[in-house]
Amino acid sequence: QLQVVESGGGLVHPGESLRLSCALSGSTLSDTAIGWFRQAPGKEREGVSCIARNGANTNYADFVKGRLTIARDNAKNTVILQVDSLKPEDTGVYYCAATNSWWDRTWCSSRVADWTSWGRGTQVTVSS
Repeated sequence: QLQVVESGGGLVHPGESLRLSCALSGSTLSDTAIGWFRQAPGKEREGVSCIARNGANTNYADFVKGRLTIARDNAKNTVILQVDSLKPEDTGVYYCAATNSWWDRTWCSSRVADWTSWGRGTQVTVSS
């Protein structure tokens, strides 16, 4: 059974950076796609970034392009999300999701419905 646990959220000032982690258990990253989503108060959950099972294919939402990097630490079975130049509108709960349901090793998706396992989220607050 896939399980993911997020960590690394917190309160930061505009322009600062955060490093979020998603620790996977129940499978390895070579067999599992990982996605990051966020949900602001009163809004729907939206895709931020994802990394495919092959570790090479990645996607980024337009609102974070140029400010975000997703990468795998295979030794720790963990996916890192580095977010730079944070803005107040980046505030929200950041969720990690996992799935190994898709045979395509290059697959990842920004659709919430495509992911089978979810973490509890980590709060990110950007405020001056």
